Amino acid sequence: MTDDMDKWITIGVLARASGLTPSALRFYDDCRLLVPARVDASSGYRYYTEQQRAQAVTIRRLREIGMPIDAVAVVLEGDADRAARLLDEHVLGLERRARDAAAVADGVKRALGAAVAASRPELTGTLLADAVDQVLPAASRDHAIPVLRGILVEAAGGSLTLTATDRYLLSTRTLVVPQQADESWSVVVAADDLANAASALRGEGEVELTPTAAGLAVQAGPNRFDCSVIDDSYPDYRAMLAALAPTRTRVIVPRVAFLDALDAIRETPILCTVGAGVLAITGADEQDRQSVPANVTGPEIALAFDPVTLRPALLSAVGPELMLDLSHADQPVVIRSATDGDLTTLVMPTAT
Repeated sequence: MTDDMDKWITIGVLARASGLTPSALRFYDDCRLLVPARVDASSGYRYYTEQQRAQAVTIRRLREIGMPIDAVAVVLEGDADRAARLLDEHVLGLERRARDAAAVADGVKRALGAAVAASRPELTGTLLADAVDQVLPAASRDHAIPVLRGILVEAAGGSLTLTATDRYLLSTRTLVVPQQADESWSVVVAADDLANAASALRGEGEVELTPTAAGLAVQAGPNRFDCSVIDDSYPDYRAMLAALAPTRTRVIVPRVAFLDALDAIRETPILCTVGAGVLAITGADEQDRQSVPANVTGPEIALAFDPVTLRPALLSAVGPELMLDLSHADQPVVIRSATDGDLTTLVMPTAT
């Protein structure tokens, strides 16, 4: 790039300034919510403007309160009156759900005699445990390739990424961890060790992850767990993702509605057919059919799935919407979701 470099913001700079991860920014690019002002034709690098820095912060703030992507897009369009109406409606819904949640929580606390928790630091035991639970199903149980029995843990640029794959399923989860912004390291941790540590620390306050000579220390207050590491090269999952066939059809669908429709199908396998504005799910009996409204870009496509494989990917997703990138009926489906961080999962269809 030769013209006025000072006016462009790289995706890394924007990520640090906005509190979003680079992969979350790529997610919002693919959603057409925050499209880079410029993409370098030779390198593919994304560049943004100063105005988009403020938009990225607005997106993060709205997504933190659970606003759906389509509503966030309306707010960014700049119609102040319409945006105000949407925000008011959303807050009213949050208040209603908060009252319901508070009533339930009060009842549980009275039953348990629990004290009200204090402040919530950036990386808590619950956040870590949730992230481990989301990628753990992809870790291999086969002893033939020991490194695949581990979870790759990477810290860089204020984010923490957990990745697991058994060569047939792949899940990678990124968390925003501002308190580790200056750290950069990666280790492959025994999946069971990390899962046990994270489970034990669920509900604890701030958690610190520290590589040591013996492995990875996972600590919350006085509670410390030393996880063993697997000293072997982990597969280049980023290259695996980059080598996927180009996306022909992209679908954005409400996660809960997709799950509800899937659970309503009585017989398996299931067939997911993506068409204009809808995701249709059909069971072994063609009369057993559910439809979910969806934002669809690209040609119609049908893929068969075993719910045993598909359902965990939907359950572990983060945020209110899922993005499905589809290429061919016999190729992996990329399922992505994002809030403050992001989760990417590859799911293999079955033969129709």
